[in-house]
Amino acid sequence: MKNFLSFKGVVTMIMDLYPGGNDAEIGCYKLMSVENEYGALVNFVVAPSTYFVDHIMVVPGDVVTGFYDENVPVPLIFPPQYNAIVMAEDTPYQNVKVDYFNNQLVSSDNMLKLNIAPFTHIILENDQAFIENPSNRYLIVIYGATTKSIPAQTVPYKIIVMC
Repeated sequence: MKNFLSFKGVVTMIMDLYPGGNDAEIGCYKLMSVENEYGALVNFVVAPSTYFVDHIMVVPGDVVTGFYDENVPVPLIFPPQYNAIVMAEDTPYQNVKVDYFNNQLVSSDNMLKLNIAPFTHIILENDQAFIENPSNRYLIVIYGATTKSIPAQTVPYKIIVMC
């Protein structure tokens, strides 16, 4: 089972990364350095499969949150280098959570419960409509305000189903 963790900070550098093996991959991978408010630094490997929320174009100086699977092996180097699964730009009044949501639409860490409304936009990563029940799946959830309960409850603006 995947366990998503996140790291939020300012993008300090973006450079091409050559994964090796195939010349057709040159320019397709990026190494994105992100520094948080405490000075901690993380490098994210951004692959063609990395999902960017709202399909944003990230540049140095942007505040972003990178989501990665903590169960994937990483090289023992400094700064840590993680494979980015999802990247989201920090936007006022918008929160992003990437996690597995059970049949009650509660996240695996029991911190967020989704209450789907008729206006909640539910799509696939390729922007096509998703008409099935989004429960028991990995989801990228974009939402605003939450209740102060545990788990916090919200009516999401958008749900992206990760197939």
